[in-house]
Amino acid sequence: MVFSSITFLFYFFPIFLFCYYLLPWKNTVLLVASLLFYAWGEPAFVPLLICSAILNYGVGYAISRSARYRKFLLVLGICANLGILLYYKYFNFIIATIGDVFRLDLAGKFPAIVLPLGVSFLTFQGISYVIDVYRGDVNAQKSFWNFAMYKAMFPQLIAGPIVRYHDVADQITDRPLDNERIWFGFKIFVIGLGQKVLIANSVALAADRIFAIPPSQLGVAQAWAGIACYSIQILYDFGGYSNMAIGIGHMLGFKYPPNFNQPYSATSITEFWRRWHMSLSSWFRDYLYIPLGGNRTTPLRNYVNLSVVFLLCGLWHGAAWTFVVWGAWHGLLLVIERVGMASFLGKIPRTVAQIYTLIAVMVGWVFFRAKDLPHALDYIRVMFVGNQIEPEPMPWSLHFDKVSVTALVVGIVLATWRRTDRRYDSARFDLIGALRQRPWLAGAAELVLTSTVLLFCASSLAAGTYNPFIYFRF
Repeated sequence: MVFSSITFLFYFFPIFLFCYYLLPWKNTVLLVASLLFYAWGEPAFVPLLICSAILNYGVGYAISRSARYRKFLLVLGICANLGILLYYKYFNFIIATIGDVFRLDLAGKFPAIVLPLGVSFLTFQGISYVIDVYRGDVNAQKSFWNFAMYKAMFPQLIAGPIVRYHDVADQITDRPLDNERIWFGFKIFVIGLGQKVLIANSVALAADRIFAIPPSQLGVAQAWAGIACYSIQILYDFGGYSNMAIGIGHMLGFKYPPNFNQPYSATSITEFWRRWHMSLSSWFRDYLYIPLGGNRTTPLRNYVNLSVVFLLCGLWHGAAWTFVVWGAWHGLLLVIERVGMASFLGKIPRTVAQIYTLIAVMVGWVFFRAKDLPHALDYIRVMFVGNQIEPEPMPWSLHFDKVSVTALVVGIVLATWRRTDRRYDSARFDLIGALRQRPWLAGAAELVLTSTVLLFCASSLAAGTYNPFIYFRF
């Protein structure tokens, strides 16, 4: 079950909210609902979710009570979490790689392993908890019931943001709710739903169609159009889902960390990673980059640290060489900026720096989207060089319709527009000033806009439009 589905919007979520607001046992209601939510899509892996909760609760509790074996318990907890991730996410990849390197026919000799939903988020959440308890940053949770609720919270369970325990520790037992906060969360949820359904879904089919064409049959314009669609799709697909999760969190009394802040408005790759998937970036910074030495080492060691972090970041996203290259590409760009490129980018016009960053990010997205490395390299070649023999141009109507074109244009404008600090004079008669002077008018405008977006999203989903979710298996 995903948030952008009729089942969730009109059956599961309303019934859950009714029980959550009506009954006094809020943690119990949230835990039971979260297990049902997970079981809807992956019933076979509910025991894995419960075992992960037992594992991390037990290790964290033992660390808090032990003075002699704290480091051993920390290593045990980290290894156990990584073992779950390695087995479910990378076993098939490792076996396939061994077979390719040693030219062994291993097909069918090992059982195929199904990847559980949200396993990457689940294990990173557990690792951060045991490390924070070891460091003394948080106190170990004494109630297993409350800890299980934290681990299983359905808003962030499938695709984040990565909610660390210290982000919500105080809210587990004390999270006051009021109408203003519920309405605020609902607005954020609808914004995310609109981003996912009205923009990401609308350009997804065009991206899939173009990437399904062999690069030898693509023209330069088609190749750029395809990666532009995918760039907008992945931003609003994942960013929209994160906003929906954050909105639901507010409706339940939780404050989840922000995950996206207009990453395509960045003027460098360094800034891009301060704005893209911020909960993951901060996780790698706090639990890998800084322990490796961070910026406190020699320049050469710092460059190695960055490269290692982003190679692992690529692998975290998927068990394929395309993801490894994607991570290496971003690591290389960050190293180049540390060497001196960042200073150059700061001196050139902001628009030029933003265009450079967008092109660099889009090249990386080709590896992220392509089915394998040869496909990615051929696609990039077409983008920048074209084919020796230009193929017959395909009608654009095969890939795009009015809805997808509109969504692409709106998505690009909203994604690349940079906010300014301009302050509006309330004495001026403009829309912003008028709304600020009349709070009731602002409230009415919000209600109309929110209702309209929700109506359009519901109509689109009811019509059975294309509704993929890129991060569903990460």
